[in-house]
Amino acid sequence: MCRTLAAFPTTCLERAKEFKTRLGIFLHKSELGCDTGSTGKLEWGSKHGKENRNFSEDVLGWRESFDLLLSSKNGVAAFHAFLKTEFSEENLEFWLACEEFKKIQSATKRASRAHRIFEEFICSEAPKEVNIDHETRELTRMNLQTATATCFDTAQGKTRTLMEKDSYPRFLKSPAYRDLAAQASAATATPSSCSLAEPSHT
Repeated sequence: MCRTLAAFPTTCLERAKEFKTRLGIFLHKSELGCDTGSTGKLEWGSKHGKENRNFSEDVLGWRESFDLLLSSKNGVAAFHAFLKTEFSEENLEFWLACEEFKKIQSATKRASRAHRIFEEFICSEAPKEVNIDHETRELTRMNLQTATATCFDTAQGKTRTLMEKDSYPRFLKSPAYRDLAAQASAATATPSSCSLAEPSHT
């Protein structure tokens, strides 16, 4: 056993392992796919910008606001897995697809991608049809004629509102998240005695 790992109290190591396993309840078989720009996999101790924060603080932040949940890769992955249990993951997948769509610079690629998103999420009988009203669907259809970066804004906004007001509160009340948040609270209360960051194996 490496010296760094050996330095951790056994109970802390067990708690850290269990803590990661709890999130697995959400993440099990949760893949968002390449088109959404996310793998849906847990990033433990990520070093990328804002993601480089204590994992337990990240978990607790998800209940502070829907924006914080969506800004966390771990949060998006957990929420996606929860939505799959309710058979409504298409809402988040559409929102993510729109976020990636806005980053496309090429007009040709944007037009092609816009039609793909419309056919997958918006049109009637789409394989992952999102729950939007007829007016919004027709407005989005008209917007495809120019396919600007904002052509899905209305539909995306309504889908986001639906998730925030409907699915998000249920996610926070789910036994798996409440249990995970309780452990995160306990971890942040005793940071000096037990760190939940994955031990280095160097």
